[in-house]
Amino acid sequence: MAGTSVFATVVCVQALRVGQKIGVFPGGRVIVAGMKVSVKPGATTLLLAIDLVGTGLFAAEGASVAVNARLDLLGVLVLAVVTATGGGIIRDVLLGDTPPSSIRDWRYFFTALIAGAGIFLVHSATHFENLSLITLLDAAGLSFFAVAGAAKAVQFGIHPLLCVVMGGITGVGGGAVRDVLLDRVPMVLRGDVYATAALFGAAVTVICLRLKLHPAIASSAGILCCFGLRMLAVHFHWNLPGAVAANPA
Repeated sequence: MAGTSVFATVVCVQALRVGQKIGVFPGGRVIVAGMKVSVKPGATTLLLAIDLVGTGLFAAEGASVAVNARLDLLGVLVLAVVTATGGGIIRDVLLGDTPPSSIRDWRYFFTALIAGAGIFLVHSATHFENLSLITLLDAAGLSFFAVAGAAKAVQFGIHPLLCVVMGGITGVGGGAVRDVLLDRVPMVLRGDVYATAALFGAAVTVICLRLKLHPAIASSAGILCCFGLRMLAVHFHWNLPGAVAANPA
């Protein structure tokens, strides 16, 4: 209850600074200019855990891609951090949760740096390269981030459809920025089932939460659905329909 009170006080102060109307109700529910935030300590802890696991997985995947691109240590760490935090930063900015979580909480950058440095050291010692491992890490990171993004959006009380979109953005945002830095077409824009898997996992999470299932069950279901669809798409080479060029006249 103490943590909820502190959160409510901070939200009220921030809202008053910009002249927003606010309301604080028992149980930690805060409404700021039409935005509802439901604060549940257990759910918040679960969301943080999912976010940090996703951060580590995506950082390892980003670092692995950087190693394969023959970048130096700094380049590897930069790509690890960008891949791990990019999607979450975009999500938080869109939700109005600023500064973003990965900037407010040092654990995000620390987790990303440790994962990136670990991948670099392992590769330097063993020269181990495995594209299948990169795909696995990417699918796992995508799953955790899609669920984390959707769950956080649900806490902010926005429309369920937009919660699904926030989950998709969280899942693919960091990878898109990484691909741009590497001067290649972002994976989200390619034909294979990637963003679709993130949206699917986010949708499953939102539906489970709307059905009042326990957050741990909802999150697990979303992660498994996203990961399963992504790996099936990789194995069977599933692709979304592509645009067909028009025949010249």
